[in-house]
Amino acid sequence: MSELLFKSFEFARNRFVKTVDGFAESVVDVQPTGFNNTIHWQVGHVLTVAEQFLFGFPKKSTNLPAYYMELFATGTKPADWKGEVPSVKDLSAQLKEQMNRMKEIPVESFNEKLKAPFLGLETFGEIAHFGIFHEAIHLGQISAMKRVIESDQAK
Repeated sequence: MSELLFKSFEFARNRFVKTVDGFAESVVDVQPTGFNNTIHWQVGHVLTVAEQFLFGFPKKSTNLPAYYMELFATGTKPADWKGEVPSVKDLSAQLKEQMNRMKEIPVESFNEKLKAPFLGLETFGEIAHFGIFHEAIHLGQISAMKRVIESDQAK
């Protein structure tokens, strides 16, 4: 299972980063009509949530600044951002680095039971698989947002 998990995660992450790296700066901070946030927020959210799922951020992981929770956690939005916000380019680099750290997780840890089920998931491996699903959902959101923004900008 772990080899498939790593391959799946790497596939999803590479696709996500390739998509995001191809965006013009003019679209990443636009909040399109009908959406709650921006592509910039989506990228930071994927990074932050994956860090929570895989590494116990912010309590067990110091690989990201703790203030990322204030910027990118579920329920946050760019309209409330204050202070320094990392660029999409920086977030993309952190996504790549995070993927490298994910590959270093000991295989046996994916069988570990969670202290309490999360969304019906009972093992660390199941959470990691959910992370792939989560990333794919946000990649779809990002793609839709980009189409709406570009359509609005062409008018």
